Amino acid sequence: MMGLGWPELVIILFIVVIIFGAGKLPEIGGAVGRGIKEFRTATTDEMNQSENNDITTTGEARKDVS
Repeated sequence: MMGLGWPELVIILFIVVIIFGAGKLPEIGGAVGRGIKEFRTATTDEMNQSENNDITTTGEARKDVS
């Protein structure tokens, strides 16, 4: 599997500048940043909820066994 190195990232950035223009880059960067933040928040919330469900289920199982 191939990874992205600096030369590839520079080429991608160059193409993005050509397509959208330099003036739009801050807006696009902000939108991407917000999307990543929302994704991380949703992932963290889901993991916390899953852990809470596991703890609750484990606690109920212990009550049933006792």
